[in-house]
Amino acid sequence: MIVLGAATMSACAMTPAPRADLGPAPADGTGLPSGQCFRSADIRNHTIADRDTLLIDVNGRETYRITVNGGCLAGAVSSDPIITRQPPGSPIICKPIDLDIGISRGGFESRCIVRSIVKLTPEQVAALPPKLKP
Repeated sequence: MIVLGAATMSACAMTPAPRADLGPAPADGTGLPSGQCFRSADIRNHTIADRDTLLIDVNGRETYRITVNGGCLAGAVSSDPIITRQPPGSPIICKPIDLDIGISRGGFESRCIVRSIVKLTPEQVAALPPKLKP
């Protein structure tokens, strides 16, 4: 039984995670133009694209790419809950400083420093692998 578990874990470790070609990360401090801001209460779902990228679904209509600092999402999986706070976060999200976000892993919270927020185009969302669509 232990050997089977180790073999299964080894097979999972060798399976590459789905990757999204989102291009290079936006410049630090990149925020949303007027008209693309959203309410933090409207976040409906999320997926973790990589150790520095969180994809969020807002109201089932829009997808945003949130880039965080220092590999904050390393080891996290999409089923780990995200935690948003207000204050110090803002109810309206337009720029990185407006979003106070963390990830809960095994009952412990890791706070993340948000570097950039951009809205994905419909083409970018359509190109996401199914497992990465929030």
